[in-house]
Amino acid sequence: MSDLTWQKSSFSEAAAANCVELAAAPDGIRIRESDEPETVIRTSPATLRSFIRAVRAAHLDHIC
Repeated sequence: MSDLTWQKSSFSEAAAANCVELAAAPDGIRIRESDEPETVIRTSPATLRSFIRAVRAAHLDHIC
């Protein structure tokens, strides 16, 4: 997976080591925690889009 270009949020501090990073792959989206780069999960663009919409709409606030 070293050929992927990982990006972290512009809201993350430059020196922060604990950020979520995303990379586009030919078969979907990859997500990892920057302090555990060897652990990677895979999702589709549509699923990630749905998740982001739910977070923005505060539909997941009851989980905490």
